[in-house]
Amino acid sequence: MALLARGGLIPVITPTVMGIGFILVGWFVDPLYGIAPGLGIINLIIAAFFANFWRDPDRPIPRDNGVIVSSADGHVMFVKRERAIGRRPSNEEIENSDYDELTGNWHNESCENPLSFTTEQRFEAVPEGEESSNDVWRVAVFMSPLDVHVNRSPIAGELFQMEHRAGKGRRRGPFLPAYKKESEYNERVRSLFRRDDGLIVEVTQISGALARTIIPWVSEGAILRRGERYGMIRLGSRVDLRVPAIKFTPTVIGADAESTKYPKGQFVKAGSTIIFRGVN
Repeated sequence: MALLARGGLIPVITPTVMGIGFILVGWFVDPLYGIAPGLGIINLIIAAFFANFWRDPDRPIPRDNGVIVSSADGHVMFVKRERAIGRRPSNEEIENSDYDELTGNWHNESCENPLSFTTEQRFEAVPEGEESSNDVWRVAVFMSPLDVHVNRSPIAGELFQMEHRAGKGRRRGPFLPAYKKESEYNERVRSLFRRDDGLIVEVTQISGALARTIIPWVSEGAILRRGERYGMIRLGSRVDLRVPAIKFTPTVIGADAESTKYPKGQFVKAGSTIIFRGVN
């Protein structure tokens, strides 16, 4: 049974011990005009915040065939059908590629097989009536500072590729608020999961204005179960998940749908909530 995520023990225990210590000093020695018990209470509040942030509850994992589960806890920002319109250039293509001040160089052609997600690609929304077999569905989940921040594998299979990216010319960042669409090019880690039948799912962990540390717990080549923990993002952030539109249909509602039932978007749980079902 998991209680705290990896790395959470010290941030929780340290202020807890300090808080209890200050309270005991104020109770049995000298309250120092109320300073000692006040510091004790402040430290216990900090400990409670860290315990809430680093919590890592066990989850029931769906056993349905042909489903994909959420990789993150939070509200669904949007559900979009997209098509690839460009990709990162090879060394030979850089001179003739487009340059964006924030995101760097882009080649104006997608991967030969866009659904292989071989490299990072640029996507745009697909206009109604222009759907194709190379489209993808993207679900973006916004994680507030109060949500569980442990990320889980959306499928059972191999995590065969991970890449870290920052803004062009930056060692770290940018760190736009995660609830903004533009945050998709914040500092991020893109991971590719491959199922035994060859299906590839792309998951991108995106840092936010507060969340500036993405922590992988496994490395390339790891074999994961559906819903197995593979990393976390500290504080508020965002996780995007893309799958082939020809094979799946989304089962969740985003804030962009302006649903009266889910004005902030449907709330999903990592490892438990089914966000895509296979098309029969």
